[in-house]
Amino acid sequence: MGFAFFLAKKPAEVKPVAAETVPGELAVDLNEKQLQAIKIGVVGTRTFVIERQAVGTIDFNQNRLTQVFTPYQGRIIAALPNVGDRVEKDQVLFTIDSPDLLNAESALIAAAGVLKLQNATLARAQKMKSFGGASQQAVDQSASDQQTAEGNLKSARDAVRIFGKTDEEIDNIIALRKADPRLVVKSPMTGYVTTRNAAPGLFVQPGVAPPPFTVADLSTMWLFANVPETETPLFKVGQRLKAHVAAYPGRDFDGTITVLGPSVDPNTRRIFVRSEIEDPQHLLRGGMFADFTIRLDDAVNATAVPAAAVVREGDGSMSAWTTKDDRHFVRRTVKVGHIQEGYDQILEGLKRGERVVVEGAVFLSNKLAGGSTD
Repeated sequence: MGFAFFLAKKPAEVKPVAAETVPGELAVDLNEKQLQAIKIGVVGTRTFVIERQAVGTIDFNQNRLTQVFTPYQGRIIAALPNVGDRVEKDQVLFTIDSPDLLNAESALIAAAGVLKLQNATLARAQKMKSFGGASQQAVDQSASDQQTAEGNLKSARDAVRIFGKTDEEIDNIIALRKADPRLVVKSPMTGYVTTRNAAPGLFVQPGVAPPPFTVADLSTMWLFANVPETETPLFKVGQRLKAHVAAYPGRDFDGTITVLGPSVDPNTRRIFVRSEIEDPQHLLRGGMFADFTIRLDDAVNATAVPAAAVVREGDGSMSAWTTKDDRHFVRRTVKVGHIQEGYDQILEGLKRGERVVVEGAVFLSNKLAGGSTD
């Protein structure tokens, strides 16, 4: 749940002045023993930086995550990396025994054999023609058949090349006249293996879940959070933020809001905010709880007192106790603004330099109400 909070700087030194007594204000006097229960300070100023905070979860950046499927059906005969392993682009992830590749290579070997035969037939026809043993028509037919065989071989080579075979590997298949049905599937990107469903003996097909491997670039992560609909105007795409996780207390992870939800959840009356978090050291993990902080406005230099100096009275009003002689105390109704790091911003009721009770203010309110003063 989002809430406002404010950073504060150390107050500047100020010269004490006498508290002003306003007609109608309530006052109490303390004896020496009672004075030991309180502490008196001076109203000062602090710098408040207005921010918002929201809680969410870390997830993988789906724009930098790839599910690696097999391009052709087959049975896995080897699966190499494990979850958490770093892989480079074009590194082999798994190998399958592919009947489609076997058929393509068999057609390649056959096409190469036909071309070899047609080359020999054409050479023989040309030689026989030179001795008058063959007609020009026979030579032309042999040349046509040879050209057809060349085209068929080129098509067969292209069909095998689709499976990722190099020209050198294709030439080797033709030379050895031996088909190799092993099809390797490589990583399309550099990253880390986040899921592995591949295992030797498993039959896989293109696009059929689950994917044998999932590879993700972890240099950036996503943070999903939900904020109240009333705070929607405060968040904008492109705003910079600081994210925090319990695993690394006190550490900031820089990020940017990338998406604001298009609709409000009818049950929670919240919208989701998605941010992209920079994580070059790969410290964040998917599923971590996190919170983020966004600075919304310029710093405010304002009158402030320690939070213990302000008392919420029974009627809901806020008050502080002022003094001019450290013995006679006057209750002053105050209006509180921002609250952060143990300090309250005072909008009305106190002035900079006035002396106030900063510890034990509740004791004075109880005394005024007739409570215990011992």
